[in-house]
Amino acid sequence: MIYFLGPCAAETYDQVMTTARLLSEQLDGDHLYIYRAGVWKPRTSPDTFQGVGAEALQWLTEVKRIYGMPVATEVATPEHVRLALEAGIDYLWIGARTSANPIAVQAIADELKAKGQQPKAVLIKNPVNEDAALWLGNIARLEQAGVAVMAVHRGCGHRPCWGMAHRVRTERPDIPMLLDPSHLTGDAALVPDMLLRVAELGLDGAMIEVHCSPETALSDARQQITPAALHATLYTLHHTPYTLHHTPNTIHHTPTPLTWYRAEIDELDDQLWDILLRRLEVCERIGEWKRANAVAPFQPERFEQLVRDRLKWGSANGISSETIRTILSAIHEESLRRQ
Repeated sequence: MIYFLGPCAAETYDQVMTTARLLSEQLDGDHLYIYRAGVWKPRTSPDTFQGVGAEALQWLTEVKRIYGMPVATEVATPEHVRLALEAGIDYLWIGARTSANPIAVQAIADELKAKGQQPKAVLIKNPVNEDAALWLGNIARLEQAGVAVMAVHRGCGHRPCWGMAHRVRTERPDIPMLLDPSHLTGDAALVPDMLLRVAELGLDGAMIEVHCSPETALSDARQQITPAALHATLYTLHHTPYTLHHTPNTIHHTPTPLTWYRAEIDELDDQLWDILLRRLEVCERIGEWKRANAVAPFQPERFEQLVRDRLKWGSANGISSETIRTILSAIHEESLRRQ
């Protein structure tokens, strides 16, 4: 498998080198490990850490020299490409915000083609919006520049968006697809479980944010894990029954469309339960207002109107009236209990 590992951002020379040392002490030789760190950070607010800039490229080349790991960084402009390649960076990646702009991706592709000096590969993350067609188009733009391409699935706004990833995986099974559980979850505690999807879905590896001291990180502190936590997580991944790692006593798993569809169902179920919880929270506020204004919790006319509206919707979408009534009754009962 292929793993891009390292901090969200190169903050200081000591932070970059300490993280690299801790990683090198815990990683085995059975997989391809690339050290990653952003030196230019496309942040929402100009008042937040924007990255050290080109100076940090030399820190990455020191990691390669001392620890023998290939290195990678994010690029968002043709100038970034030029500086990174001149510094000897092995892999480049294009982030979700840049990926949302096909003009920017084309400018990067044009620079790569004109430069002649090729990185080992360019990784392209999915756009911030759920747009499989744009992701596929960006892959094509980079391939037309003559570079090797990998796709990185990082979800959309901390949602998995498995349907988008499934489409790209189906249409382009010839290129590696990696998972970015750090951005997909936005929570370091959720990264280990999400990383198990790599084996379950037959992906080719992962890009994981790893920091020697996440609590002091200048960006994305909540989603970065420590090298020790990474080691434990990768051990679990490589020994799961779904692993693709070729060692004795493991079950080799070939994902089918059903595996992807079940992942989509899991995602939709999570959204359903989240929406139901939000609805019940509104019901609690309604209950407070009704008590303050001496209004009875149960309003039959309101409930019947809801039923009529949903029955009409169910008829238009092929859902039986029995199912509609059962679901609405259960939700209404819990809503009244909350009120």
